[in-house]
Amino acid sequence: MKLLLDTHTFIWWDSDPAQLSATALAALLDPGNEVWLSIASVWGMVIKADLGKLTLRLPLQDIIQQQQVNGVRILPITLEHTLGVEGLPAIHKDPFDRMLIAQSRVERADLVSADQVIHQNPVRVLW
Repeated sequence: MKLLLDTHTFIWWDSDPAQLSATALAALLDPGNEVWLSIASVWGMVIKADLGKLTLRLPLQDIIQQQQVNGVRILPITLEHTLGVEGLPAIHKDPFDRMLIAQSRVERADLVSADQVIHQNPVRVLW
């Protein structure tokens, strides 16, 4: 199974796995699953950290490198992903979350997220 991490899921997976649901944690620990982190999430975390709205246990680059060693892959933003945002229902206003929804759909990945607004979108969500 291909899993795309929502930003909060990535942060919790790194620093506080107890925040994850049992289903999400089991899926992330399953070596048969591919785990992906979007550049959209990285971008969002950089912005929030710069604004003082996000404090991480280590510099973001170090966390990402550690998670890559653990098998997390980085998903770039492509033209197809960007065009996939077009036509999404206006349920979610956050542009980063809308990109994650589009990427999940294009990549046929389950979006691992506790965000109830994301659950209302036309996307497969695992939580």
